[in-house]
Amino acid sequence: MNRLDSCLAEAAERFGTPSYVYLTDAIETRIAEIESTLGRWFSLSYAMKCNPNPGLLEWLAKRVEYVDVSSIGEFRLARQAGWGPAQASFTGPGKRDAEIAEAIDGDVGELVVESVHEAIAANRVAGEAGKIQNILIRIAPSSVPKGFGDHMAGRPSPFGIDIEDAAEQLPQILALPNLSVVGLHIYSGTQCLKPDAICENYRIFMSVFRELCEAYDITPQKLVFGSGLGIPYHAGDTPLDLTDVASVIGPELDDFRSEDRFAKTQLILELGRYLVGEAGYFLTSVVTIKDSRGTKIGICDGGMNNHLPASGHFGMVIHRNYQMHRVGGGEADEKINLVGPLCTSIDRLASGVMLPHLSEGDIVAVHASGAYGITASPIYFISHPAPKEVLVEGGQLTDVSRKFELAR
Repeated sequence: MNRLDSCLAEAAERFGTPSYVYLTDAIETRIAEIESTLGRWFSLSYAMKCNPNPGLLEWLAKRVEYVDVSSIGEFRLARQAGWGPAQASFTGPGKRDAEIAEAIDGDVGELVVESVHEAIAANRVAGEAGKIQNILIRIAPSSVPKGFGDHMAGRPSPFGIDIEDAAEQLPQILALPNLSVVGLHIYSGTQCLKPDAICENYRIFMSVFRELCEAYDITPQKLVFGSGLGIPYHAGDTPLDLTDVASVIGPELDDFRSEDRFAKTQLILELGRYLVGEAGYFLTSVVTIKDSRGTKIGICDGGMNNHLPASGHFGMVIHRNYQMHRVGGGEADEKINLVGPLCTSIDRLASGVMLPHLSEGDIVAVHASGAYGITASPIYFISHPAPKEVLVEGGQLTDVSRKFELAR
């Protein structure tokens, strides 16, 4: 049994299944890769929404300079994990007044303002608190290159101010006396594996930043580049090579930074999935094997309720199997459907996946499960126990499970 499978087998034996396992060595390697290729231009911000596990957050807070939160709950978690409030930016199109008030009172680094309405609310709250609140204005460009997953620009979107409306809306925000515009924020597309598309997206960002900063005489302290960097989920996916991205966009970033307006600007690369996604594995045990009308079905103890993305119900139009393997290895010579324990036909983990022969008690590891796993899943559906979460650091396995209100 190889080193990875030994670790996964130990996790399953000690903590049970279904469970998530997060390997910090893999994240450490990914951070080093990002810094060696893009660190010349960018500081890193962890998009906490992808995995807010408290144990993982504590580990990341010592290694990633900034954190992006999308709720006041995430802001609290980030602070508890070790990030200072000034290291946090707060995104989200539907911030409530109470959330804005707590963030401002808690000295959040920047509110990422996504509408004039939100800016007016933040201005009122800051004024009542006797503060000047730093903000980033989120902009939605008019296009996103082909090759990205979820698009948050170039179509109707709740996120940010449409670039077409900037001339009307930015002056209104800039005029608010209790807000200080310290920069701009763009996150317009996710999950891209094409270096050329990523480079083109960053060109769009720089063009928008130049246009707006010149038009409104903004000398930004920070500009946030929503990374959009993807990971290989499925067989046949080609992993992204950051050296290809850096070699093409690097000279253009140099030119951008050479302009007087941006010479002292901090460029922030906001990313989550690319940082932790491939470092996570979802473990589920085979409860029983069934032959049904010529199809072999493995019924597992974890399914859609634990891992909605792997089931194909998290933005996937056509279901494609995540990469997975049987812990302990073996030749993949058997086609099988894998389903979870739920009383619904949409609870599936894989359709026609090739794996070694599976028997009752075998453990299947679903790859690329470190992001958008447990907290993106309907864990309350049908009231099965929540999966365990295990952090592996330096060969040491620690139970970092969150407390969900379900019987365990």
